[in-house]
Amino acid sequence: MSTEIIAIPRTNLHEQVANRLRQMLVEGRIAPGAKLNERELCEVLDVSRTPLREAIKMLAAEGLVELLPNRGAIAVELKKDDIAHTFEVMAALEAMSGELAAQRITDAELAEIRATHFEMMAAYTRRDLSSYYRLNAAIHRAINAAAKNPVLSATYERTNARLQALRFRSNQDEEKWKSAVREHEQMIEALAARDGAAMRAVLTSHLRNKLSVVMEQLHGALPTKKPGGTR
Repeated sequence: MSTEIIAIPRTNLHEQVANRLRQMLVEGRIAPGAKLNERELCEVLDVSRTPLREAIKMLAAEGLVELLPNRGAIAVELKKDDIAHTFEVMAALEAMSGELAAQRITDAELAEIRATHFEMMAAYTRRDLSSYYRLNAAIHRAINAAAKNPVLSATYERTNARLQALRFRSNQDEEKWKSAVREHEQMIEALAARDGAAMRAVLTSHLRNKLSVVMEQLHGALPTKKPGGTR
């Protein structure tokens, strides 16, 4: 883990710390199964232990870390069956979100998703995976929000939290990343056409493809390499 100090604004400090920790977990800077070293994290994030511990509790509630009695917190590491089962549920949630969003999305919401998509494509062109993933996740959340079903949204957030790191890693193979980008373009087209069936189909396929990549990576069939071909 990098020891570079990350400056954090003092307002809503524990939420800001949670955001930074979440990013570190998602991007693999804290490895699955690793213990969260409070002293080291306080130095890296330039905060005291109180907001750090509040942030860790938030991430535990999201399912990103696990609190162990007398051992502190560790980054959650999902087993193969857990991953498969969670992706199954996530595919159904994404499909439902997409179908409902196509029926209920406003012109303003569609315009915002289009704008985020253009930003995401710029990040893809730069091969800026961190920015790409942040914008990609924002698009999926916006589609879910456009479905206008608060029960669906709450279930979506809880389930998706467990998969963020795996979804991030699934873009570390160039060809698989390119395929995911094409699927996002199809999502925009289906939303613009208000085609619920097409949204359901593309999002179901999108999540199945993510699961396939993740499983290949777990079995060592795909090299974990940086986009652009560097290992």
